[in-house]
Amino acid sequence: MKIKNIEIKATYDDHDNARIILKSENADFKYIDFQVDTYFVVKNGRLKLRESQIENSLIYYNREDKRDPKKSNAIICKNPDFLLKNSLINSLEILIKIEKKREIYIFHNVKIHLDEVKDLGCFIEVEAMGKDDDPEDYLLNKCNYFIDLLNIKKENFVSESYSDLLIKKSIQK
Repeated sequence: MKIKNIEIKATYDDHDNARIILKSENADFKYIDFQVDTYFVVKNGRLKLRESQIENSLIYYNREDKRDPKKSNAIICKNPDFLLKNSLINSLEILIKIEKKREIYIFHNVKIHLDEVKDLGCFIEVEAMGKDDDPEDYLLNKCNYFIDLLNIKKENFVSESYSDLLIKKSIQK
């Protein structure tokens, strides 16, 4: 499955307030998931194997590392089998593993993730998802609506992936 989205990630400690706001907007609480993302070394973009109680996927994505809302193109293989997982782990170099607790809300075509990432802290992600032919302005407006609604400060926006942040943190030690 191929998807296009406009997304932001930000440090965000007030998950309790976000829950109240999302409930008032009638956002659909989906579930809490405990995820392990294994990132592999690749030439371009990022490749991760997500394993969890609910969502298991192989995800390749390419996106700019910038703080502002950014376009992301992804190819997702849902429920990869045991053979594929073992093939990846045995043939590719593992870059890093990320463990997180993710609380997922959906409002129409927007996903909001309240994340607690091991060794990094609390974050929020807003992803306005669309098809290839959906105008980017439409997706950007959806994303910006939730940025404003949830009072996500621009200075807290994060440009990198969790893998980049954790690698950077481990280098600084």
